[in-house]
Amino acid sequence: MGKGDMKTKKGKVNRGTFGVSRPKREINKKAHAAQLEPKKSKK
Repeated sequence: MGKGDMKTKKGKVNRGTFGVSRPKREINKKAHAAQLEPKKSKK
């Protein structure tokens, strides 16, 4: 489990790649769900 191991975060940082152990950005699930919901019109 070191720099050469592509399944670890340290290995991904070493190569400059992204994946499950090192995602490109954190996804805020609540904010993402709010964007997907259709807008309700107020009457």
